[in-house]
Amino acid sequence: MDAHDQVLEGMAAQIAEHLRWMRTHDYAPGTIEKRKWYLEAFAAWCAERGLARAQEVSRTSLEGYQRHVGNRRNQRTGERLGASSRFRYLISVKLWFDWLAKQNQLLFNPAAGLELPRREARRLPSQVLSASEADQIMNQVDTDRPAGIRDRAILEVLYSTGLRRAEVARLKLDQLDLEQRTVFVLQGKGRKDRFVPIGKRAVRWLERYIEQVRAELVADPNEQAIFLNRWGEPLSTGHLTQMAGRYVRAAGLGKRGACHLFRHTMATLMLENGADVRFIQQMLGHENLSTTQIYTRVSIRKLREVHAATHPSAGLGRYRKPADEDLDLVDADPAIP
Repeated sequence: MDAHDQVLEGMAAQIAEHLRWMRTHDYAPGTIEKRKWYLEAFAAWCAERGLARAQEVSRTSLEGYQRHVGNRRNQRTGERLGASSRFRYLISVKLWFDWLAKQNQLLFNPAAGLELPRREARRLPSQVLSASEADQIMNQVDTDRPAGIRDRAILEVLYSTGLRRAEVARLKLDQLDLEQRTVFVLQGKGRKDRFVPIGKRAVRWLERYIEQVRAELVADPNEQAIFLNRWGEPLSTGHLTQMAGRYVRAAGLGKRGACHLFRHTMATLMLENGADVRFIQQMLGHENLSTTQIYTRVSIRKLREVHAATHPSAGLGRYRKPADEDLDLVDADPAIP
């Protein structure tokens, strides 16, 4: 083992200890996996500089890593990382050092007071479908094939419920109540459980898939996952993304996206049709209402339509040039600013 490997091994052991602590304190698996990735990136940077353990990292070292992160570029676009991406790199490191300090493994915390990039305001969803566009995507599926019936059922569930792709991938048979048209989401994001209504059309496609296709796919009679691949195994989140993205592209709408596109669309269309934002919050499983309120900004398209149809000055045909006497009245009234 060379010196480089020894350095990585020393810090890797400390990172592994932190991750074990996170697991025993019921952090979500996805959160643990992301923390692991960012900390390993930091450990690799430290190894190149001969820093073997967290105790050898100084405030100056962290400032150097901060500059390193600031100069990183997106591998796909070649652009420098945005503030949110830089924040994710650095917050994982800061939280790790905070934890080490609380565990009395550090004489001082070099990350204390480390300034993090200001996170960007939550962005509007870049792509949202209209109802007719969503139907156009559904119609790309060849439902004469068993796999097509399964895919159509998945797309209908995504569109009707707004579930995240991981929530769809983990769905079990006992989480469905098709008679009452509800889905029980077990341990969603933030380990929150919730009930979500599901529409009649999605229920019909689920019933058709479960009765006609799933029964032929399932290999293990104890398997409870709803959506299975050809080998009778639960579909992965990656498979769901590839599948949904393929049908979105096939529709030729000029819009990009996959599973999350249907989540955005569900929320936006329901708001445009009069649903209360707090109901959307419950369906999406958002802990904070501010997260959901982004969709009220997305629905500006509907507001423009309503404005154009109802506001007296919205249309050019309704505009009347004010007469001179009208202007005189305005100028003469001191109460009018």
